[in-house]
Amino acid sequence: MTGQMAELTLDEEATQAFLTGVRGAVLRPSDQGYDDGRAIWNGLIDRRPALIVQCTGAADVVDAVNFAREQGLLLSVKGGGHNVAGNAVNDGGLVVDLSQMRGVHVDQPTQTVRAQGGALWGDCDRETQLFGLAVPGGVVSTTGIAGLTLHGGVGHLRRKHGLSIDNLLSVDIVTADGQLRRASATENEELFWAVRGAGSNFGVVTSFEFQAHPVGPMVAVGAIFYPIEDARAVLPDWRDYMASAPEELSSLAFFWNVPAHEPFPPEHHGKPVLIVAAVYSGSVEDGEPVVQPLRELAQPLIDLSGPWPWLGLQSGFDALFPKGQFRYWKSRALAELPEDAIDELADWAARRPTPLTDITIWHHGGAMSRVGETETAYAGRDAPFLVTGEASWTDPAQSDEAIAWGREFWAAMERHSTGGVYLNFPGLGEEKEALVRAGYGVNYDRLATLKAKYDPANLFRMNLNITPAG
Repeated sequence: MTGQMAELTLDEEATQAFLTGVRGAVLRPSDQGYDDGRAIWNGLIDRRPALIVQCTGAADVVDAVNFAREQGLLLSVKGGGHNVAGNAVNDGGLVVDLSQMRGVHVDQPTQTVRAQGGALWGDCDRETQLFGLAVPGGVVSTTGIAGLTLHGGVGHLRRKHGLSIDNLLSVDIVTADGQLRRASATENEELFWAVRGAGSNFGVVTSFEFQAHPVGPMVAVGAIFYPIEDARAVLPDWRDYMASAPEELSSLAFFWNVPAHEPFPPEHHGKPVLIVAAVYSGSVEDGEPVVQPLRELAQPLIDLSGPWPWLGLQSGFDALFPKGQFRYWKSRALAELPEDAIDELADWAARRPTPLTDITIWHHGGAMSRVGETETAYAGRDAPFLVTGEASWTDPAQSDEAIAWGREFWAAMERHSTGGVYLNFPGLGEEKEALVRAGYGVNYDRLATLKAKYDPANLFRMNLNITPAG
């Protein structure tokens, strides 16, 4: 997705004052490091901002937001740069880059964690595991805390401890007027409600405070690779087992190909498979018998189940989803997983455009489903399944085919869907307001009203945008 950088005319005096004030580096197209600064996880995105402000703290963020607003610049916010839609960067505008702000502090007595806006989940996991704790977060350690959390945050602890936003206690956020605000259940409560699901629309979160939970250092993991021929038989049994499984167990199933490297046996490299993955968030001793039935749904091709270090689990997918691959990922929420949907998923899996492309079925429920529909901005919690079509590829010549497959798969899944979507897997957000309304459901109108209050000019629009009411 390339774009031409617009001709930029800035007030020279204001620009010099801004450059003199900020502590972090400000990169322009001719500067060393600019190309690294604009590169993000999804290689499909190729944009050229006029300025990349590598903030060192909240004061730099305040200055950058004020400068962008006063100069009429398109503004993007880059945390971990993992967002599939690529909204972290823009053409011709200013990027607030938080990648230098990665500090994480754990308060052991209260089991709370404060993480800066540029921190990655790997940063958080490393610090929390010193105390045998974990914050419910993502499943790839290179994912940014900010982006994942602000649109919900689905991970391995979702059924026991909920989404990332369900464990969010407060944020420090720079809003469109350049004010640094604290938002929590007792301060700026409306803003805190909106941040938990729609946060990218309301400002730059410079700091997150989370509740952590005892997890690890070892957890019981299921990692079972079934032959693709058994998928239609395995999935109904997986679905039925998970319907009554304890909430400590979170699981997903996905169609993929065996990666061509260790620890996977060479004789199986490249084979299409259905993988059942599961994590038990209690003790290994309690978890292993709960995971065991998932190992017996058919005769496994490969079984890597057993006790895994939590840190190893959280970083285990990193090598499989490296920076720079091309990606187009879409999602649908499902109220049930009937046999006709399973048949259709298996048919689509057989037509995946590349071996790197997967179709994943997330099983939800438990703690994340007990939060009321209007308690946070995040909607659709009662849907027990999320299906994602994750087209990934490395050859740019395959882009048209891969994106077309992703769009067609998403359209095909509509008839099985509740209408809900997970906004962290939005494709390129090309459906605009229709997609955002699907993501927020009954909460959309309230969000639009709050958007008009906190960002009436829609400064924060380089995102899955909520149009200010009125």
